[in-house]
Amino acid sequence: MQPGGQAHTWLGSVLSWRTTIVLRSCAVLGIAGLAFHLAHSQLGVGGRGADNFADNWLYDGLILGSAVACLARGITVREQRVAWLMLGAGLGFDAIGEIYYSLVFGDSGTPPIPSLADLFYLLYYVGAAGGLVMLARDRIDRLSASTWLDGGIVALTVTAAVASIAFERILGAATQGSAAAIATNLAYPVGDLILLGLVAGITGLVGWRIGRAWLLLGLGLALSAVADTIYLYQSAVGTYMVGGLLDAMWIASALAIGFAAWQRPRTGAGLQLADRRRMFVPAACALLSLAVLLYGGIHHVGTVGLALAAGAVLLVFARAAWTFHENVLLLDASRREAQTDALTGLGNRRAMSAALDRAVERGPDSDPAVLVLFDLNGFKLYNDRFGHIAGDSLLSHLGLRLREAIGRHGGVYRLGGDEFCVLLRCDPADTDDCIRDAAAALSAGGDGFAVGTSYGRVAIPVEAHTATTALRMADDRMYAQKGERRSSARQQTQDVLLGVLREREPGLHDHLREVGRLAVLAGRELGLGDEELDDLHRAAQLHDIGKAAVPDAILSKPGKLDPHEWAFIERHTLVGERILAAAPALAPVAVIVRSSHENWDGTGYPDRLAGERIPLGARIIRVCDSFDAMTSERPYAPAVSPELALAELEQCAGRQFDPGVVRAFAAAWRVQADQGSQERGRQASAIATPMAHSPAETPAATLHP
Repeated sequence: MQPGGQAHTWLGSVLSWRTTIVLRSCAVLGIAGLAFHLAHSQLGVGGRGADNFADNWLYDGLILGSAVACLARGITVREQRVAWLMLGAGLGFDAIGEIYYSLVFGDSGTPPIPSLADLFYLLYYVGAAGGLVMLARDRIDRLSASTWLDGGIVALTVTAAVASIAFERILGAATQGSAAAIATNLAYPVGDLILLGLVAGITGLVGWRIGRAWLLLGLGLALSAVADTIYLYQSAVGTYMVGGLLDAMWIASALAIGFAAWQRPRTGAGLQLADRRRMFVPAACALLSLAVLLYGGIHHVGTVGLALAAGAVLLVFARAAWTFHENVLLLDASRREAQTDALTGLGNRRAMSAALDRAVERGPDSDPAVLVLFDLNGFKLYNDRFGHIAGDSLLSHLGLRLREAIGRHGGVYRLGGDEFCVLLRCDPADTDDCIRDAAAALSAGGDGFAVGTSYGRVAIPVEAHTATTALRMADDRMYAQKGERRSSARQQTQDVLLGVLREREPGLHDHLREVGRLAVLAGRELGLGDEELDDLHRAAQLHDIGKAAVPDAILSKPGKLDPHEWAFIERHTLVGERILAAAPALAPVAVIVRSSHENWDGTGYPDRLAGERIPLGARIIRVCDSFDAMTSERPYAPAVSPELALAELEQCAGRQFDPGVVRAFAAAWRVQADQGSQERGRQASAIATPMAHSPAETPAATLHP
């Protein structure tokens, strides 16, 4: 943040157009006064008669005007009020000292030391240093050790360079006279070094983010300190002349501070070093400090300059050590992050792989361990029902419970998704209780959901002594157990429902079973995975389960269905969805069944879905259902050949059927027929409800509702 970084709000209100005009007018007057002073001193403009005006009253007036500008800023604006009041007071004391000197001593050139003017001059250092520190405190929210070191390096280097050039001679002249005179003379160079160090050090502390206001302020304070140093040096060697360039530097210093007080902060304005370039500042300071030390070994350099330069070099070494420390911490944090699962805080797959490699590094001679892979059952349904945020929260909760259950017995990892892993460092015979606790920790239940886990474990090195073998065996055993549990829940429910259909209408049961076989044939051609094929097969066999709720009189009616009767037929997919959704293991199947009578062009039921909005499984069942209906004997129409049925499907592709599914089904069927790999092996069966009676469908491809 720039000095007064919040000021873009308040300064805009303070700087009304009238105030802006006044400030700009004062700035113009200040610059004009400085220009006249330079023109008079260097070019003789105004003649010798203007000496008193230029060297005394104009000089004193410009410094006093800058003090008034800072004080006005502090009085009228609340933000950073104390800082600008202190800076204004410092300039004010300096102006009072100059006025007192002009009135009392004039051009005598031999004022007593110390005098009242010296008191006011020295109070300038107090106000300037205090204001600078207050402004820096507002700019700096939090400082790291490296930032403090950067500020210290810059401060010591700058003061070392100045001290090595002029401080020795200044001290030589300052140590003559009475004790009061010596103390007064020493106070000036010490104050100048402090100001220079503060300007340089605070600039380093704020990360070299230099806005226009801060740049003017730092420039003004630095000019003042440099001018004082030059003055003391010239006084020591007897070369100082009133009204020269040195006096213009003091005026420029005061004007820069006064201008800084009323700068309008701009977002993003100012000089800022990129993070990588900040390293060059301490490096440059180190080179400069070394140059001072090397120069001091050849030529005489005062003790103060050498001590400051040595201090700067020591801080550079400390900065390098701290940078190394920060890099080590950063590397450790990066390594932990690379091996930590962000959601649960457990080790991730990379961490598990590293731990498993260590566990089997001695092959058959490795210490006993047990690798256990866990996969959650029912989590996908939970995630789909309650959303991904709730799913992430549940995973985080289960991961924490798993860590607590395992404790010190081994490492706990999340491999991704709903897969977890535990590597137990103990004898395989002692792991049953621990694995049981882990499985319980990964289980949760509530209103409308139940999440459990399947797992596979491998003993190391008894059963596997390489990481690859251990992972493969554990994975195979986990999915074998998962398949058994899943089959148990799903298959038992499916067997019950198919039994109901078989008891009510054996022909319908046979038809559905054949549709299931054809759907798997088409699904494989379309590249579906094993789990998707399993859902598709079950949905195909159960897609007409809702007909159990349709009256027999409607199902067996030989004539055309009226609108009321047709409404019963259209609702049977919704009934089927409700029946299947009651069993959580068949929830994915229920979604497919609901849409199994939708048409590609949106004329199907119950939701009038069209195109790819229809689930792929439902589109496959629609094709297979119609194909089997056309190639089976029906009370109202004889069976047609498979080739004619395929031709009818292709003719209706783009209206009733997904063209891509029709192509895949036809290709799979023809390959099967060419290879002679399967026999249809079943007799024609009567189809319960002839959809040909529906005026909304074409005769050949919609023979089964």
